[in-house]
Amino acid sequence: MKILITGGAGFIGSNVADAYIADGHQVTIIDNLSTGCREFINPNASFIEKDICDNDIVDIFTECRFDAVLHFAAQIDVRKSVADPRFDVQVNISGSVNILEAAARAGIKKFLFASTGGALYGEQDYFPADEKHPIRPISPYGVAKASVEKYMFYYYAQYGLDAVALRLANIYGQRQNPLGEAGVVAIFTHKMLRGEQAYIHGSGLQTRDYVNVLDVVQAFRLALGLNGFHILNIGSGIETDVITLFDEINRLTGGRTSRQHKSAAAGEQQRSAIESRLAKEMMGWEPKIDLKTGLLMTVEWFRKQ
Repeated sequence: MKILITGGAGFIGSNVADAYIADGHQVTIIDNLSTGCREFINPNASFIEKDICDNDIVDIFTECRFDAVLHFAAQIDVRKSVADPRFDVQVNISGSVNILEAAARAGIKKFLFASTGGALYGEQDYFPADEKHPIRPISPYGVAKASVEKYMFYYYAQYGLDAVALRLANIYGQRQNPLGEAGVVAIFTHKMLRGEQAYIHGSGLQTRDYVNVLDVVQAFRLALGLNGFHILNIGSGIETDVITLFDEINRLTGGRTSRQHKSAAAGEQQRSAIESRLAKEMMGWEPKIDLKTGLLMTVEWFRKQ
């Protein structure tokens, strides 16, 4: 298949691109390199440096005649979305609609989207949350992801664009950016390996559902085979608090860092875990890498960089 990946120089997108190329697909990557890394771009992929908000992006779609589009390009920081909601709307809603519109105009038949589980459900009524859980995002980032899912259904109903939204839990692993405010595993690992102090925001009792990026790659490989409109959770269903995460990464990096806390971040929910039973039923997906193994793999990857 000829596949376009937006954000293909980023954390998840570049890992998915590598897997698709290994599977024999022809991959084109669009990325503005604002957060993506040029060195993550597979040498066998075609690369176009482009912003998803550019109006002329439709020309790329019509010229290349892709079979499928995977949409990863986004503003990924929940805290930044709280600080600047208008920028989050510009990138995560307007930019996504721009990609959907270009796909529809070009007659593309398949659209896969990296949505969110935790930020979309908000403070949960039950744990783990399934896809029927009420959507109550408490950050503009979560609001934007929910909005794009609604637009996906519109383009599916109006234009026959098969659309699959994978609601991802907290993804960690190789190539995650450790220099921003998002991605606590990468941030803790990077700082601890450098002998710098890593801080826990808030009490550290807040929980998340952590899934290794290589398991997510497999989910996107399987999702290519789905037809119609689908929304699927991609998570482990297991809650892990930040203190436990801090202590395990500290152990793996030599145990030199003491626990220190900073004030809680605005827009941060307290507990999150999502159920992925439907993903197993629909496409045979379930996570294979447990957290301890995944953290060891991640620390070793960062150690080599």
